[in-house]
Amino acid sequence: MKLNLSADEVLSTTRAVRKRLDFDKPVPLDVIHECLEYAIQAPTGSNAQGWQFVIVTDPDKRAKIGELYRERFAAYRKMPQSAHAIAEGRGEADRAQQDRVIDSAEYLAENLAKAPVFLIPCIAGRLDAGPGPMPNIMGASLYGSIIPAAWSFMLAARERGLGTAWTTIHLMDEKIVADLLGIPFDEVTQIALIPVAYTKGTEFKRARRLPLEQLVHVDQW
Repeated sequence: MKLNLSADEVLSTTRAVRKRLDFDKPVPLDVIHECLEYAIQAPTGSNAQGWQFVIVTDPDKRAKIGELYRERFAAYRKMPQSAHAIAEGRGEADRAQQDRVIDSAEYLAENLAKAPVFLIPCIAGRLDAGPGPMPNIMGASLYGSIIPAAWSFMLAARERGLGTAWTTIHLMDEKIVADLLGIPFDEVTQIALIPVAYTKGTEFKRARRLPLEQLVHVDQW
């Protein structure tokens, strides 16, 4: 059943949901397919439509991926680009929000396998297939051909009372996950792992963000 939300509400209240995922309520596959029908209306480079979407519902496979995620999350916490490190450079109000993000991320790391559905968006091609670094245009084209579709899926899920979160930590073990799920690793790039579940409550607020004037440049940086 769809929520009665305007387009602006969907855009401004689609949050990374972690602690409010309802792990006990099943998610029908036909609802996931319905969201994916909107996902594949997104733009894609040269209209190549090289996207693929792997839906994981098998409990044993989710448990294995969840174990890998939990182990890698412990290493991620120590990285300079982690949410933990970012929190150190924030003001009091922003740090309070960042602390909540950290707390919920740690909760998800411990409970990822409980999400009834994982969605892994994939795209044909790999940036690490050549002998050396690829030019920026190749990366922009590759990721730009799948991320809009994945975000459209997340927006459609929000409209149907489903919560999602964009995660990438499993990519530290991308080959292991590819082998587990039969994804052709040499030909296809996994972009993210999106846990999907109905939410506990459907009301979500706008996030605290930096002022727009700090982010926008007109004609010159």
